Amino acid sequence: MTLPRSLMALALLGGLLAHAEAAPWTVGLHHMTLADPVDRRPMQALAFYPAAGQARSTRIEGYPLEVAEEAPVAMGRFPLLLLSHGNTGSPLALHYLATSLARQGFVVVAVVHPGDNARDPSRLGTLSNLYGRPLQVSAAITAARDDALVGPYLNGGKVGVIGYSAGGETALILSGARPDLDRLRQYCLERPNDADACKTHGILIADRSELVPEADPRVGAAMLMAPLSLLFGRHALLGVHVPVLIYSGDSDQLVAVERNAEPLARKLPITPDYRLLAGAGHFVFMAHCDTEQSARMPALCKDAAGVDRRHIHHSLQRETAAFFRQALGAPEPAEQSAAAGAQQQR
Repeated sequence: MTLPRSLMALALLGGLLAHAEAAPWTVGLHHMTLADPVDRRPMQALAFYPAAGQARSTRIEGYPLEVAEEAPVAMGRFPLLLLSHGNTGSPLALHYLATSLARQGFVVVAVVHPGDNARDPSRLGTLSNLYGRPLQVSAAITAARDDALVGPYLNGGKVGVIGYSAGGETALILSGARPDLDRLRQYCLERPNDADACKTHGILIADRSELVPEADPRVGAAMLMAPLSLLFGRHALLGVHVPVLIYSGDSDQLVAVERNAEPLARKLPITPDYRLLAGAGHFVFMAHCDTEQSARMPALCKDAAGVDRRHIHHSLQRETAAFFRQALGAPEPAEQSAAAGAQQQR
């Protein structure tokens, strides 16, 4: 029996609505290995993406996740975001943000920066780290687009970069900023007790003097959390012509807001969306700690009285997705699901 055209249209609409209501998606997790452009050694990255599989509870490097490892990618074309973690950190410390964005229709690729991660700090204080980090993110963009699993589902448009702490510095270089190393020397003369920024007394080890800061024209927007940005004066930022969203805590004792996020927000050529969080410290952007993590690393887990890390994260997840959708011209999740459903109906 042939259905009347009106009933066929209703059936198709019902199918599209069902797909639209199915978003947000399950979170897939894909383990990637690519070559570090600094020395061609293997470099690890994690891709979080909208998936069609069944999520399961797992624990990776002590962080609890609900993901479908290596599951098929959901139908659709999704924007690509890159995530750069802080000095001696791990992208898994930002898993709540990566997984939330994946559920909302983004593919998030997080590089584990060689020589500057929780297991290997060997490149701290070197030029190969300052200029190598952006090269590693650029290599991850290329690898994601060429990847057999996630590559066919990327939308091919501009990409977004998320940077936390030193990752903010990385994101700014990718967006067109050029570090002024004299600013670091001067800062360390003024604040020699800043053990994080001034480990080498303001003079970076020139282990790879041929390396230079390289922007990536594929980057179309940047979101920064507690950005390390004291290397960038107004002149150093003239090449940044992408939208920027900045979050910082006004009680950050590690990356002083008055020498980093605040002057950065004033000096960027395109006025950024700057969100200053009352009472928040540097580690408020890291994932909420469970009991085991709180006992093992209390300094990273405890917030000041009146600071609700979960509430901050919920706002950050929502606002970051909205920022990248607008900046990159990405559709809403329901629109992506409906488009995928229409393709399946054909």
